Amino acid sequence: MTPRKGESPPLPEPLPAAVVDAHTHLDACGAKDSASVIEILDRASSVGVTRVITVGDDLDSAVWAAEASTWDDRLFAAVAVHPTRTSGFGDADKAVLEDLARRPRVVAVGETGLDYYWDYSTPQEQDAAFRWHIDLAKRVGKALMIHDRDAHEDILRVLTEEGSPEKVVFHCFSGDLDFARRCVERGYVLSFAGPVTFRNAKDLREAAAFVPADQLLVETDAPFLTPHPFRGRPNESYAVAYTVRDLAALRGVDVAELANAVSATAQRVFSLPAVTSDLPNGEGLV
Repeated sequence: MTPRKGESPPLPEPLPAAVVDAHTHLDACGAKDSASVIEILDRASSVGVTRVITVGDDLDSAVWAAEASTWDDRLFAAVAVHPTRTSGFGDADKAVLEDLARRPRVVAVGETGLDYYWDYSTPQEQDAAFRWHIDLAKRVGKALMIHDRDAHEDILRVLTEEGSPEKVVFHCFSGDLDFARRCVERGYVLSFAGPVTFRNAKDLREAAAFVPADQLLVETDAPFLTPHPFRGRPNESYAVAYTVRDLAALRGVDVAELANAVSATAQRVFSLPAVTSDLPNGEGLV
């Protein structure tokens, strides 16, 4: 992907209730060790983004994410091989991922799925790897975190053929209202990133306005997909606060109400421990 350019967005006004960044890539944001991870988490916590899930998208990144999740109680991990990196995906890779996926601070198998925009892996390679990750999520009893780019119908078809895990999350949901309805009917959870704040994303904003709060998550996918009005700049977990405020306005609800709802959804879907008094004003999830 193209590197982000320019200055990072300013820290937003702190949220009135804690939220979870359901999908980010701390290593791609420049984190290398515990000190740099803690710096990013401290910035996020200062505006009410009190828990973060960092996602591995190749084997090395997955190993790093699982290890990093042990460095700070605010951090959790998801592990998989991204669909664009499934060329040559074999038994040795699967053995490593299975070990990582069983670790207690790894809360999801992902991001996995199908990506028809890039051609780094064939559709056949992606399909086989996606099916294996679905089975892994079911075997370890953790959420399946889906990457879906230009592949809506095939994603649903494969989930139907394989049988969905109990918890399915569409990371960076990119569908329209009709696709959102079909996902919601199946019980899937839809996670919205910065593009939902873009004023030209009419179809996506319609979908986000529709999704029930108990099937809604927010994320950054940092360092990419920075929300409006900072599109194109480097993204980081703290910026999910901009997305939460924009979504609350779009849905016509109080910011604290939406923050509490999406945090409760994240806590349920990823089996996160309960937290209290995460915010500077003493508010938080119970």
